[in-house]
Amino acid sequence: MAKVVVFGVGQWAELAHFYFTHDSEHEVVGFAVDRDYLEAAEHKGLPVVAFEEVERHFPPADFAMFVPLSFKRMNHVRAERYAAAKEKGYTLVSYVSSRATTFPGFACGDNCFIFEDNTIQPFVTIGSDVVIWSGNHIGHHTTIGDHVMITSHVVISGCCTIEDFTFFGVNATVRDETVVAHDTLVGMGAVIAKDTQPFEVYRPTGTEPARIRSDRLRSLSHKSKG
Repeated sequence: MAKVVVFGVGQWAELAHFYFTHDSEHEVVGFAVDRDYLEAAEHKGLPVVAFEEVERHFPPADFAMFVPLSFKRMNHVRAERYAAAKEKGYTLVSYVSSRATTFPGFACGDNCFIFEDNTIQPFVTIGSDVVIWSGNHIGHHTTIGDHVMITSHVVISGCCTIEDFTFFGVNATVRDETVVAHDTLVGMGAVIAKDTQPFEVYRPTGTEPARIRSDRLRSLSHKSKG
């Protein structure tokens, strides 16, 4: 069990506080934000302190930290705060939902945020500072690097390599034995069937509206019953 300081006071920090409180052995004891964003002394009934001086209030020898920041700048913002917390001497904890499906031998790095309803098959390796939102499939023998964001209902098939700083939108799919290179952005619903190159962006073609109006469909339906 660790006493944890959560970085941030936004929605992701609120989720972290909720999950740690209701589904972990850890206890959230406070929050930290960059001094420019320090607007209140408390959040959720707990103290909020400037990150620049967090170690004065919560010494790293006695407290751990969790940095649940979003995927801004392809996860690089979160990675920067992750590195800054480690430079201050903090141990960073991970959260893995008790409602995620994992198997003996599963392990992930530090500062991971793994939500409910994920299926993580045997022999998967997950690095540090990885966010896996709810409802994904991570296939066997897949390796996920550091500072990765996987949203929801993503399928990563078996034996894939997911390199650092990648992002996957909702309902994206990756074929088995595929390498997704670092800083690749895989958009919502995109299908990756071959290795990618660093910094590539994959956007699916959006669905166009049909030529008929929905109210016209209702009128046609009524006529068909006559």
